[in-house]
Amino acid sequence: MEEKFAHPELRTPENLVYKRTDLLVDCPLSYCPGCGHGVVHRMLMEVLEEKDIASKTIGVNPVGCSVLAYDFMNIDMLGAAHGRAPALATAIKRLWPDRYVFTYQGDGDLAAIGTAETIHACNRGENFTIIFINNGIYGMTGGQMAPTTLPGMRSSTSPYGRDIDIMGHPLKITELIAQLPGTYYVTRQSVQTPAAVRKTKKALRKAFDLQDEKKGISFVEVVSNCNSGWKMTPVQSNTWMEENMFPAYPLGDIKVNGELVK
Repeated sequence: MEEKFAHPELRTPENLVYKRTDLLVDCPLSYCPGCGHGVVHRMLMEVLEEKDIASKTIGVNPVGCSVLAYDFMNIDMLGAAHGRAPALATAIKRLWPDRYVFTYQGDGDLAAIGTAETIHACNRGENFTIIFINNGIYGMTGGQMAPTTLPGMRSSTSPYGRDIDIMGHPLKITELIAQLPGTYYVTRQSVQTPAAVRKTKKALRKAFDLQDEKKGISFVEVVSNCNSGWKMTPVQSNTWMEENMFPAYPLGDIKVNGELVK
């Protein structure tokens, strides 16, 4: 008897979640339980597997919590000096223009020490993908205040909360780079629910698809939690993120096909 499905489109390979993608190395992740990095790693590897481009992909890992990303992704990876991932990705893509190239960076790496590298690569319109994990804090080095830390948000270097008068405003780097002519696709997503995960995976796939069109930078920000740095349980941190991070960093497409979304 033929099996009937109300929604046969859900049977596509990218929706089969009963197995781990072969592009994730079978070893324990170094991230804290509840962290969003592992989810993004899996989606990223699923996209490369589904597009059958793993052998033609080169990733650049940063300094930060994901400094060991090369241990978890079964693809070619290169490590960059702190904040310099876009410069290294630029060299790789120019030397091997037929390769799919991406950087994977946190907010401290991309929006602090790497601000100049990020802005200039985006302004030049280099043809690679930037994946930006924003959890509003320096997660690996002790929970210090980052450029993306919210006003009033406590960290190890702002124990009474971020004071705008002293420490300045949070840097909305994604909105900033969306204004640059070299960016073609800019979006902000999250991974705290199954629905959010599906949207983020769709954004990642689009970003890699666009490398074939040679239109410029695709920039995918993922607002994530840092339950260890925020001193919360994973569930509490996701709730706090929804109530505090999302109003400051609203989800959705910011620039599509080279045009700002109004």
